[in-house]
Amino acid sequence: MKYDQSRDLKQNGAAKKYEKKRIKMPDGRRNSRRISKKSMTFYVVNDAILILLAVICIYPVIHMLSVSLSNQSAVAANQVNLLPVGFNFASYHMVAKRPAFWRAFRVSVIRVIVGVTINTVLTVLMAYPLSKSVNEFPARKYYVWVLLFAMIFDGGLVPNYLLVKDLGLFDSVWALVLPGAVPIFNVILVMNFMKQLPATIEEAAEVDGASYFQRYTRIVLPLCKPSIATVVLFSFLGHWNAWFDGKIYNNNTVNYPLQTYLQALLSQTDATNSSEAIENALTNVKTLQAAQLFLTMLPILAIYPFLQKYFTKGLTIGAVKG
Repeated sequence: MKYDQSRDLKQNGAAKKYEKKRIKMPDGRRNSRRISKKSMTFYVVNDAILILLAVICIYPVIHMLSVSLSNQSAVAANQVNLLPVGFNFASYHMVAKRPAFWRAFRVSVIRVIVGVTINTVLTVLMAYPLSKSVNEFPARKYYVWVLLFAMIFDGGLVPNYLLVKDLGLFDSVWALVLPGAVPIFNVILVMNFMKQLPATIEEAAEVDGASYFQRYTRIVLPLCKPSIATVVLFSFLGHWNAWFDGKIYNNNTVNYPLQTYLQALLSQTDATNSSEAIENALTNVKTLQAAQLFLTMLPILAIYPFLQKYFTKGLTIGAVKG
């Protein structure tokens, strides 16, 4: 058969034209430049819903910031919406002079540092052996069932209260961090993430003479940064936002964490007599409360951007297998 070079040239030219009509998507796939009307409608509706949800979430924060920066009379007349009315920093100056707020803030910071450290260390130490197969760890399935049972069924408030009381942990930071020292959901999340790692990596390190502890610290933990960052964020949010345990495990208000202090402050205000004179006196309290609540949100707003890049990967990969 005679070789037809012109036919190959035509085919190559047609292939190149076809490739030019295609674009590379961000996830590595190739798709047509032309988007169908149904796809375009989906993208528009999806973006509109996400923007609406973002506005719903951001609006209360902006309103609270505006209230904290507004004049007292404007707040009393409900004139503050998205922009401050009578811009001033009087409420923040008052917060700076309140030792109770900063004392509670210090208690919360200590709780977060101690609690997140304990949660993270115990989580990664427990997740690694549970990620092994039954051949390497024969009792694995029994431990997993115990963890699942403990996660679903809780002892209840009264047994936990009596346990903390008998251990003499009242009015201390240990009463706030030890009852939840092992977050089982975080253990399962990190365990599933570790199960995704190729076993050949550890086998190669074992052949090179690495010990069990060296394989764990130098290979497994660096590869598990997304899942560890995710559980750190979960633990941080859990400890920072918790208020009920600070209420029941502390007899002295001096030991209240920040959220418990704010909850008690709001409860006292709600229980105040609503006469006209009292309302006029409480006008300053509204701006003061808004300033304190906004300052309480700042640590979360500051730490989340640094962990956000790991959050999605650690959460999705860690939830694939059980």
